[in-house]
Amino acid sequence: MAYDTIAQQWRVPPALPALKLATAATVLALGILLAEGDQLRPVLGGLAAAVLTGWGLRDLVTPVRLAVDETGITVPAGLLSRRHLPWPAVETIQVQRSGRALAGPMLEIDAGESLHLFSRLDLGADPAEVAEALRIARASRPDGTG
Repeated sequence: MAYDTIAQQWRVPPALPALKLATAATVLALGILLAEGDQLRPVLGGLAAAVLTGWGLRDLVTPVRLAVDETGITVPAGLLSRRHLPWPAVETIQVQRSGRALAGPMLEIDAGESLHLFSRLDLGADPAEVAEALRIARASRPDGTG
């Protein structure tokens, strides 16, 4: 398989950062509007808005959560950096199904010393489909060790 056919990336859906930023503005406005002389409500609204804003900005600055190429996968490392995991470092790729209705399935990538979990909202795609694409890419390595 050629390099172009296995190089892929998955990213946060574009509407998600906008939703987080809009929610931050709403929370802040409600904290101020409902204060009624109470200093705690605007402070709590401001703190919640700051967290949501940071979360939304992270999605805008680094929207790609997972990338794959012939040499391995690239995953987030911290808030803004990325880490490349060569295929030999990737032990398992599987989808974990949660018993909780809201959590949904999670793509789990075990790299021995690190575990990486991705939801549908992280990937903008079904975790089972992404897991299959990763397995195909791994099996298609040019060194023939797939």
